[in-house]
Amino acid sequence: MKKLLLAVFAFTLFSFAASAQKYAIIDTKYILNKLPEYTAAEKRLEQLSIQWQAELDTLQSQLDRMYKNYDAEQYMLSEDLKKKRETELFNKEKDVRDLQKKRFGYEGDLFKERQKLVKPIQDKVYNAVQKMAVSRGYDFILDKSEGITVIFADPKLDKSEELLRELGIK
Repeated sequence: MKKLLLAVFAFTLFSFAASAQKYAIIDTKYILNKLPEYTAAEKRLEQLSIQWQAELDTLQSQLDRMYKNYDAEQYMLSEDLKKKRETELFNKEKDVRDLQKKRFGYEGDLFKERQKLVKPIQDKVYNAVQKMAVSRGYDFILDKSEGITVIFADPKLDKSEELLRELGIK
């Protein structure tokens, strides 16, 4: 009886171990910071950011001076001159906002440069992760760099379609 119980216990333990999923944890931020091409790209982006911010700061200080001068002179100006100055202020302010959006906005110059310089490096790391996952039989690879994120999951484990069928959606 003890042998039978031990055999059942061993079989159960083995079946749980066989069905266990194999996973790994990586830190992509750590990995990227160890790549010389990534650190060079980040330095280049930082230089561009500083250069473009200086450009914006110059325009903003010009705008501030224009506002200060307008505030000091507005009581002495005719209505036509006031309107002309207000239009100049409005246009200058719009130029500053447009340049800020062009440089730092969504899909702006900085975003495009990041895509051009950093994305190929990130893709290289992602491809290496996929290759490692497949060659070593990992079901999941989690990234711990910015919270836990699934960076690779074996497609055969995705049960989305099965769940949709269960919900009656085909």
